[in-house]
Amino acid sequence: MPAAGVGPHHREPLMRPQTILIAGPYRSGTGGDARLIEANLKAQELAAWQVYRKGHLPLIGEWAALPLAAAAGLGSAGAAVPSQFLYDVAARMIARCDGVYRIAGASAGADGDVRRARELGLPCYDSLDQLADADGTVP
Repeated sequence: MPAAGVGPHHREPLMRPQTILIAGPYRSGTGGDARLIEANLKAQELAAWQVYRKGHLPLIGEWAALPLAAAAGLGSAGAAVPSQFLYDVAARMIARCDGVYRIAGASAGADGDVRRARELGLPCYDSLDQLADADGTVP
């Protein structure tokens, strides 16, 4: 007789979807050019979509930081939102995440996100292939 839970109808339990912070350049390397900043955010959003397709919940710090900064009156009249504010929001998000996916591109803030995650003992991925699908498989 097969062991309990083994047989043709047995299925491995699904992995719990993870909350993954996407860490990458936002203003780095843009010289303040709004088009380049937007391109950096779009790169993070593409990575977020890829993480979502693997069955996880992606987060991007700017998704929370920019509306909060606007509500606080930071970054108005053409001034950039202070970097420290962006870093603080990301740090709070990381404390609630299961891991960090670091996408390509030079960024002191994203490097800081990875350091913080490692200090908290969270896994950090620099390739989407390292992140298991929510069904527990790694492609």
